[in-house]
Amino acid sequence: MRAVLGRLGIAAFVVAMSLASSANAGKVLDEVLASKTLRVAVSPNYRPYSFLNDKGELAGFDVDVAKRIAEYIGVGVKYETPAWDIITSGRWQGRWDIVVAEMGPTKERAKVFSFPAIYSYGAIIAAVHKDSKATKLSDLDGKLVGALAGSMSYDYVSQDIKKDELIGVPPFEYQFKAGKIKTYESSNNALDDLRIGDGKRLDAVVADDSVILDAIKAGYPIKQVGGALIYGPGVVATLPGDAEFDHKIADAIQAIKDSGKLSELSMKWFGRDVTTVK
Repeated sequence: MRAVLGRLGIAAFVVAMSLASSANAGKVLDEVLASKTLRVAVSPNYRPYSFLNDKGELAGFDVDVAKRIAEYIGVGVKYETPAWDIITSGRWQGRWDIVVAEMGPTKERAKVFSFPAIYSYGAIIAAVHKDSKATKLSDLDGKLVGALAGSMSYDYVSQDIKKDELIGVPPFEYQFKAGKIKTYESSNNALDDLRIGDGKRLDAVVADDSVILDAIKAGYPIKQVGGALIYGPGVVATLPGDAEFDHKIADAIQAIKDSGKLSELSMKWFGRDVTTVK
């Protein structure tokens, strides 16, 4: 069962971020409407959130959510697939308008981004090769652990999360101390290294639960160790400066939730509802 997050606190923060304004208020939305296209950054290798299917087309939960946002606005959608560190740098240089990629909101990231809406809640877990002798999280002490660069998974493994900087995340503890951390541009790349063998390239991977569980379901020779390390919300991210655009995104997510479509998309891709707190 997922831990209950501070919904009032995160809701207040999202509202505060969406109310950010500047002399350019309305500019992004005007450009989206004029071009009739919403440009969305997603991951190309983050199954089942977003990935390239057998036809070479982007598919997944985030891809479908972005499409619904665009439909609400009344425009088409164009997907971009930058590396995660480029996304989190905030140096978008006008290449996309929003990010729908399960970004976790923190006060540090709020210095760079606005977070108009929450659309999912996820857990971070650890996995090892099936031949590993690790049976509990403390067995990962001193081990080589892989994690997505710039992610909360990496921050957890590096024990660099400042708890007072988190938004909407319930209390947690560090349950192991990695000996060394190897970073990746995608969690799936880390899992590909782990599947080669126990200790061959990695001893463990820490990543979003859906990514690891999907890999296990797909037949990867890996297994989960322990329970959830930390929970957190996934938000749509924009660059600050267009309050009207942020409000439109927030309204879109609320409408998708109210219609039941967001939960339907979650059931389609995960077999469970990751859009609400349980």
